[in-house]
Amino acid sequence: MANITRDSLVKRVFTDVKNYPYGFSRSGDFSINESKALSQYGALYAALVDGVISPETHEDQHFVESAFGKVEPETVSERAWLKYQKRINRPKLGSIYGNKPSHLNDDDEDATISDDEELEVDLDS
Repeated sequence: MANITRDSLVKRVFTDVKNYPYGFSRSGDFSINESKALSQYGALYAALVDGVISPETHEDQHFVESAFGKVEPETVSERAWLKYQKRINRPKLGSIYGNKPSHLNDDDEDATISDDEELEVDLDS
């Protein structure tokens, strides 16, 4: 792998095809400024958080501290990164009953009632 520098990461456009296949700006999760900040600084922030590069400037150091919850985020890009992390790391909703939709059950054919059948209703109960 080539020598990764801060400048090369800032020039790289950050995308997340898995979680945001149509981009940050079209997702509806981020404002225009937040999506621009993520696209511009996301590669740098991901490298800083993952420890690929070490913080070189005061801004980088402040971002790392805010990313790990030591200080409050001050810039739009710091807030956008934290919002992005919340969105991609939120728990996935699932069902305790499985993944098969209820309308695909095979027993539904027996449960349908035609208009010609008589219904017995016990009103005494």
